[in-house]
Amino acid sequence: MQWTIKGKQIVLLQGDITEMDTDAIVNAANKDLILGAGVAGAIRAKGGHTIQQECSRIGGAPVGGAAITTGGNLKAKYVIHAVGPRMGEGDEDRKLADATRNSLALAHEKGLASIAFPAISTGIFGFPKDRCARIMLTTAADVLKTEEISFKEVVFCLWGEETLRVFKETAEELFTEIED
Repeated sequence: MQWTIKGKQIVLLQGDITEMDTDAIVNAANKDLILGAGVAGAIRAKGGHTIQQECSRIGGAPVGGAAITTGGNLKAKYVIHAVGPRMGEGDEDRKLADATRNSLALAHEKGLASIAFPAISTGIFGFPKDRCARIMLTTAADVLKTEEISFKEVVFCLWGEETLRVFKETAEELFTEIED
């Protein structure tokens, strides 16, 4: 499923983000940039120890922030580590929007053409999938509509049928008016 916004694509698919052949993939990171479980653990397992070593040198990022490392052994050249909010910490919607926006800004700074996101914070951080979908899709669309950017494609690579369904329903609602 895809939508076009100002000549750029937003794509939804179900799959394993570590297998994406985009210029960058996004890691749903913690503020210490320690690649533990979930998306981060899968990235560490397939990408190799180099990614964690680079994260350790960076040292961390604030909630809502993002940092970039190489992709190690992954198909993607880079990993952007987006620090999403934990439910209950306060101001979660703004922090998730910031993590999405900051990831897109890093991709643009590197001149990348494509980026793949997971559903940030919906795992162990407990963020509701429907809220995540609305925030991340709206933020990505806003960036595509209003800013000169290097990338041509924003992919949401979602794990599981339920998450894909939630993102698809949200995208269909949001993008009916802005589809080119």
